[in-house]
Amino acid sequence: MTQSATTPARRQISRTTLYFFGALGGILFGYDLGVISGVLPFISKAWSLTSFDKGVVTASLSVGAIFGAAFSTRVTDRLGRRRTIMVAAVIVIIGTLAASFSPSFTVLIISRLVIGLGVGLSSATVPTYLSELAPAKWRGAMSALNQIFIVLGILIAFLVDYWLGPSANWRLMFAGALVPAVILLLGLSILPETPRWLLKQGREDEARAVLVSSHGGNADVQAEVATIREVIRLDSERKARVRDLFAPWVRPMLVVALLLAVGQQFSGVNAINAYFPTMLISLGFATQAALLSGVLLGVTKFLFTAWVVFVVDRWGRKPLLLIGNVIMVVTLVAAGFVVLDVHDTNTKGILMLVMLVLYLVGYELGWGAVVWVMMAEVFPLKVRAAGMGVSAVVLWASTGIISAVFPIMSDPKALGIGHSMWVFAGVNVVLFVLTKWLVPETKGRSLEQIELDLRGRGAAKNAAKGAAKV
Repeated sequence: MTQSATTPARRQISRTTLYFFGALGGILFGYDLGVISGVLPFISKAWSLTSFDKGVVTASLSVGAIFGAAFSTRVTDRLGRRRTIMVAAVIVIIGTLAASFSPSFTVLIISRLVIGLGVGLSSATVPTYLSELAPAKWRGAMSALNQIFIVLGILIAFLVDYWLGPSANWRLMFAGALVPAVILLLGLSILPETPRWLLKQGREDEARAVLVSSHGGNADVQAEVATIREVIRLDSERKARVRDLFAPWVRPMLVVALLLAVGQQFSGVNAINAYFPTMLISLGFATQAALLSGVLLGVTKFLFTAWVVFVVDRWGRKPLLLIGNVIMVVTLVAAGFVVLDVHDTNTKGILMLVMLVLYLVGYELGWGAVVWVMMAEVFPLKVRAAGMGVSAVVLWASTGIISAVFPIMSDPKALGIGHSMWVFAGVNVVLFVLTKWLVPETKGRSLEQIELDLRGRGAAKNAAKGAAKV
């Protein structure tokens, strides 16, 4: 039985509106990741924070996000992708209000945990929502919209931090997250659910209407529905479980997704996103100049992420990951030498800023947008929610580790900033090798084609094992 023609799935929604509001959840991710960089210098003075304290308040968002991502599997399968993102927006609104009025450091940490819960729920669901709506030929570009909105959120946070810097109004910096959260909540109220989730619920008429809206009126809806049905039929034997991710034919894709999730954060990006003003201030920049430099970093991230949208479906996912690794290794090594060997304060600060900008060029070309695109592509329909949930949990755990550890490792009494840059460079060398060896190319194939291919490989391996035993 299907819903009436007045439901969101049956309304004629333009593809621009659909993808715009579908990807807007990325702004919640980006803004709350970026805003702390401008807040830290002011709350550090107000509450006399140690390096450990800075790591705790920054990582608290990631800890909350781990739990949000962990619960995303059950929530998305039960409520659907669209309603899950709406729930995430409400949670972020509640946490943001609490953070904006926090009377103490402890309350601020708790508020950031709540915000993280919503961000984690959103980050595990938005890529799935977009990938299940987009046709195969545009899926990379449409899924990359999530990263565009993440970096746009970071850029907006940097702009707000700079604008409010002279007044030191860190509470209003936090409150800025209310705007995208409310817009997201209102926008999703008119958007449809994904056709794949609708078909799993037996709501075929709605699924067909969504396919027409999202794929265009000339799309072969019948063939698409038939393919999705075939996958659902294959998955209908029993309820999906997290342990299904370890099935022989799924396990290689789980390894790829976890490599991408860990690699994105251990590449060092959020050490730079969250702490670059602190780093630049320690290298001689004035506070307001460091915040202005953040705007430059944000613009760089946005421009190169937007460019990836136009090339990800032509160049492919894997080449972009490898190119990004090369650029990140070179710039991180150079940044280490700048910190350790350049002694003039002004020259050191400017050169470090240039290296950070170039580093982010490499990151956004590869490990920024491409990771979210591929994590949503590689998992089969039956375990896609579980796979994205596990991947997001691992990603946020990695984010939390880097956010908590970097202030300590970059302290002059420990490794210092220069040697920390070299550590991240070494990690990126390892990521290059693992990507070259393990990561497949997924461009140009529908999600169902990728899944059926994986099933075929698994069946072939089992047949080969059986023949070997005989």
